[in-house]
Amino acid sequence: MEKRIAILATNGFEEVELSSPKEYLEQQGWKAEIISPENGTIKAWAKTDWGKDYKVDQLLNNVKASDYDALVLPGGVINPDKLRTNEAALHFIKDFFKEGKPVAAICHGPQILISANLVKGRKMTSYPSIKIDLINAGAEWHDKEVIVDRGLVTSRNPDDLPAFNKKLVEQIKEGKQQQVE
Repeated sequence: MEKRIAILATNGFEEVELSSPKEYLEQQGWKAEIISPENGTIKAWAKTDWGKDYKVDQLLNNVKASDYDALVLPGGVINPDKLRTNEAALHFIKDFFKEGKPVAAICHGPQILISANLVKGRKMTSYPSIKIDLINAGAEWHDKEVIVDRGLVTSRNPDDLPAFNKKLVEQIKEGKQQQVE
């Protein structure tokens, strides 16, 4: 059965944190769509400078969590900072948790989950610079390549992408999880 996965991003996402999961999901025979508040294309950040433009498949205002089987939140410094103040993005993300669907966030991506009030009581990892933010928001932070907690997959950085992608696919295959207490 074909799965449909949303990848929520805007300008300034870390390129490999979007491209690697997208390619891995598509290798499973699934459809991975880039969802954004921006129309047309969004620009990647590639380590130290701007990267390629990526085509937006769906505008954020035109989709809902029920359209998808899972959600991926790439990191980068700019991308999560923009999305965490976007009410439509926060609502979209919260709906994945309400529906018990797998969510995966890497690097700085968990910052968006802090703003959505979705980290309290969860075991998580992230880029080290947001460790204190997650702890202050009630998460139990660990320095591991990948952590899965009730359908939420988190990883630290691009080096963790092989483990991140593998756990994401496992969670999607398992289906719905209990996301919200």
